[in-house]
Amino acid sequence: MKLYWIQENFPGLLRVFIIAVISTWLGSLFPIIGGAVFGILIGILISNVIGKPERALPGIKFASKKILQWAIILLGAGLSLSQVWKTGVESLYVMLFTLSAAFISAYSLGKLMGVPFRLTSLIGVGTAICGGSAIAAVSPIIEAEDMEIAYSISTIFLFNVLAVLIFPPLGHLMEFSDQAFGLWAGTAINDTSSVVAAGYAFSNIAGDYATIVKLTRTTMIIPISLIFAFITAIAKKKEAKNNQDVSYSIKSIFPWFILWFLVASLLNTLGLFPANWVGYLKFLSKFMIVMALSAIGLSADFRKMLKTGMKPLFLGLFVWFVVSVVSLVVQFSTGQI
Repeated sequence: MKLYWIQENFPGLLRVFIIAVISTWLGSLFPIIGGAVFGILIGILISNVIGKPERALPGIKFASKKILQWAIILLGAGLSLSQVWKTGVESLYVMLFTLSAAFISAYSLGKLMGVPFRLTSLIGVGTAICGGSAIAAVSPIIEAEDMEIAYSISTIFLFNVLAVLIFPPLGHLMEFSDQAFGLWAGTAINDTSSVVAAGYAFSNIAGDYATIVKLTRTTMIIPISLIFAFITAIAKKKEAKNNQDVSYSIKSIFPWFILWFLVASLLNTLGLFPANWVGYLKFLSKFMIVMALSAIGLSADFRKMLKTGMKPLFLGLFVWFVVSVVSLVVQFSTGQI
């Protein structure tokens, strides 16, 4: 049985692994872009220009689903809940407002523009929480298609780059303190690498604070994923009630990997992981995310992405703008700036 599994999945996993190695290297050279985006882009390019053999499909599918979930679990091993709690208390009010603003604006405009629910959800959660990691966590729960995952991550990436270029000069122009800028960057920029880049471009203190705020924001993956699981469960139950051929099981819908994410975070908080392990686990989680997103790129149909049009891109721009402004407004109103 194990031998058969290896034979079936090895061709696809090998391709995904090679793309991930190349993408991780490119991401280290161009950290603003990051390995995950390179993985998706290379995957899409290979899939739509060169193509992929039939025997590679099982391994590619395995990487895009299972490895993605394992990566999210390992991501928790890099979080210290005690540090998150301290920073969370200081930044909670800003975080709650920006999260609410992201989802309200995403679903309001998404409905008006006719953007599909799943794509709207991925853009909303990517902007609200932590870019590719949040999209990776929610996509299996709402059963998103590979094209929707690829499109939403590409959209988030575009505004990450803009934020890194725009935020530091704006912060200096508006004479922000280090903490104020760190809080703004940590709550309004999506991907962790972009938050770090923008924060340290402003100052070292701002970079340190922005990074901690961003890690705190990452923990919101847990409640948001559970909310999406609840929504999906209701939809599945309704569908099963109206269609006898559709089976419904809360056990199959529930995002168990999110609970393991929390367990990994608790173990790290309790100091049960040796200090040198944490660094390796962080790297491994990021590499596995690159592997999973490379597989998603290999599965994505570029023609379907083109057919979707520019509406999701404009939706991403609008949501990002709203979150950035709301973060500033909340800080101004509470005297932080």
